[in-house]
Amino acid sequence: MTEAYRPGERNLITDVGGLRVGHAADARIKTGSTVLVGDKPFVAGVQVTGGAPGTRETDLLAPDKTVQEVDALVLSGGSAFGLDAASGVADGLRVTGRGFAVGPVRVPIVPGAILFDLANGGAKDWPENPYKRLGAQALEAAAQDFALGTEGAGTGAVTATLKGGIGSASLRLPSGHVVGALVAVNALGSAIVGDGPQFWAAPFEIGGEFGGLGLAPTAPPLAPHIKGRDRGNTTIGIVATDAVLTQAQCTRMATAAHDGMARALVPSHTPLDGDLIFAAATGEKPLTDPLADTLLLGHAAALCVARAIARGVYEARAEAGDMKPCWRTRFG
Repeated sequence: MTEAYRPGERNLITDVGGLRVGHAADARIKTGSTVLVGDKPFVAGVQVTGGAPGTRETDLLAPDKTVQEVDALVLSGGSAFGLDAASGVADGLRVTGRGFAVGPVRVPIVPGAILFDLANGGAKDWPENPYKRLGAQALEAAAQDFALGTEGAGTGAVTATLKGGIGSASLRLPSGHVVGALVAVNALGSAIVGDGPQFWAAPFEIGGEFGGLGLAPTAPPLAPHIKGRDRGNTTIGIVATDAVLTQAQCTRMATAAHDGMARALVPSHTPLDGDLIFAAATGEKPLTDPLADTLLLGHAAALCVARAIARGVYEARAEAGDMKPCWRTRFG
């Protein structure tokens, strides 16, 4: 990694100026929601590669659709129930006057995606869907600095071998553009090689951000670790940049970013995962060379996703009732 390719000040997706992230969680239910919100609307795209996705308003992100910008993106636990988190975010944005103008009304555009955490040991006997409340709370908490691990949409996440969590990472490119990733890791597969402690993402680690353990000392096993089907899965995330991009270019960046998921989780993109990545562009820095710059933005997005996945698992904390150990408990 040359000096020109270095993490941003926070090593978080909020190193992309104008973006904030908020978490909300319910410890009893073992679930939560996370929102990425911009100071102003931003261009967004999406790419789904898992076989079991759960989404809201992703059709709007196709390049041929009328609405070209969104106000926020939501990641949530709760399976289909969690899609209601975006409604809480939309309500909060509407109060502040945000949204797409339709006559005298403003309609906040808030695409979202969910992961399955309904079989993680938490109490799921709620009398009323809690996710609208969690979405609203996450929006209220949105800031440039935010916690990783057992937080927000990663609160109830698990992988094949360890607790999952929410992670983030960033990079500053030689062009001056900044790229960041935010990922909630709840995979069918594993983030560690064999029985660990090394991460599959080790070749891309910067500065010991997830332990600095390097590569596994032996060849990785051919047979992957996977968790039982009844546990539910899905890794969902967002990559962002301050570059000026169209929706088509955002979609291309989201597609490239999935390479990072495949590098950090084995297996990934399975029929039992709803793996999805949104891409966001705040449009602060023009492209100098549209072809070369978009290539490097996609490459950087994949690197950030791989690092964010490992950081999410690395930062997870042990809590009562956990069904999987966290990395820090198991490997110290």
